[in-house]
Amino acid sequence: MAKKTSEEAHDTHNDTNSAVGKMKRELGPTGFVGMIVGLVIIVIASGVFFINYTKTSKNTTAQADMFQAQYYFEQDSLDLALNGDGRNLGFLSIIDIYGGTEAANLSNYYVGAIYLKEQKFQLALDHLKDFSSSEELIQARAYKLTGDAYMELGNFSDAASQYEKAASTADDDAFSPAYLLKASLAYEKQGDLKSAVKPLDNIIKNHFGTAEYASARKHKARLEGLAGS
Repeated sequence: MAKKTSEEAHDTHNDTNSAVGKMKRELGPTGFVGMIVGLVIIVIASGVFFINYTKTSKNTTAQADMFQAQYYFEQDSLDLALNGDGRNLGFLSIIDIYGGTEAANLSNYYVGAIYLKEQKFQLALDHLKDFSSSEELIQARAYKLTGDAYMELGNFSDAASQYEKAASTADDDAFSPAYLLKASLAYEKQGDLKSAVKPLDNIIKNHFGTAEYASARKHKARLEGLAGS
């Protein structure tokens, strides 16, 4: 019986080898390799499609679950927005449950903003650093909030850098001048009066006619007076 089984396995092995060999002969070496590569590509593409489909589905669910937390945030009910109300998830749970989705990414922005309002500045930084967006005005706002957290922690150098990033990312007259004024103040608090003048020069040169233009000229004259005294 064992001998028969061994012979059957041997015959199956020979049949397989024969089929593969026949395929190699029909396709030729190049065609056979191409077929293998094609199969590998199909498998990889199928895997990528499945991952993307799963991620999209997960993000759709997360966006729906985040709706109530966003509502609470807009109503300034910060604790409910952060932790949920017992029936609806808060931003912290969305980050934990739906990590890797756009909803979790956006939740980091909201959590950072909430912790900043609650004067939990290091926690605010931790979450704002985990947020990124291709929407320039939102990303600029995140840089500004990060700068605010650094300012409160007494890290004026990093605060100035974040404000300047906010200004360059927004790159418009509506927001950039205000961010640049904050950058100048951060540099001044650091004791770097020369660097404090540069954001003001940027406003004077590139944002004429804005509400911050006159302030920039006034503060520049003041800083130059301090530097010369």
